[in-house]
Amino acid sequence: MSLHEDAVRTLKEWSAPEEPQERLRQAYLDHLASRPDAVRRSCASGHLTASALVVDAAAGRALLTLHGKLRMWLQTGGHCEPQDATLAGAALREATEESGVAGLSLLPGGPARLDRHHTPCAWHLDVQYVALAPPGAVEAVSAESLELRWFAFDEVADASVVRLVERARRLL
Repeated sequence: MSLHEDAVRTLKEWSAPEEPQERLRQAYLDHLASRPDAVRRSCASGHLTASALVVDAAAGRALLTLHGKLRMWLQTGGHCEPQDATLAGAALREATEESGVAGLSLLPGGPARLDRHHTPCAWHLDVQYVALAPPGAVEAVSAESLELRWFAFDEVADASVVRLVERARRLL
């Protein structure tokens, strides 16, 4: 199964938690139906990306990365790569690369939410997951991150990340 096929399957099987998310789910599926390159950054009209909010559920906190270009504290994630076979795998790869945390696992049940936003490269149709940090997880700044920091759930400031944290808390 290709990444494109996995994205279609993932979004068809996902139950949106509310009507605005259902509209985004359908828009993503429409984009995938019209663009065979919809999961590749080369798709200039917009492309699917995969992200994951790294959480320490026991401590009630999320690990955010200072985005290099946007200079904002955001969840880990980014473009799908040619070696990615699934959206979930891409989200977990990005979370591991950007956080340096070994042993992350995605919260079962598929994506947590969707978020469409414009970036310097194109529209990102982000499929967002929740990654659970193992007990005693230690983060490590890598070439993928300028800085990492744990934030209490109620300290998160960016509106899109706040929505993701709220959804994660309902799913935990």
